[in-house]
Amino acid sequence: MATGKEDKAKGTANKAAGKVKEAAGKATGSTKTEAKGKAQQAKGELQKAKAMPRRARKTALVI
Repeated sequence: MATGKEDKAKGTANKAAGKVKEAAGKATGSTKTEAKGKAQQAKGELQKAKAMPRRARKTALVI
């Protein structure tokens, strides 16, 4: 099982990679790549939330 710091780092990396994919999809007109980028950003957000303490996690995911 990953530690909180590892989850936060992975989440940040996934979010950044997702932003790059989304931008590449917009630039090339590829809606599929753009959607994959958005999905990867969401994955990154969840990983970062997993690294938070339980109490903070409940308020952070209510958007």
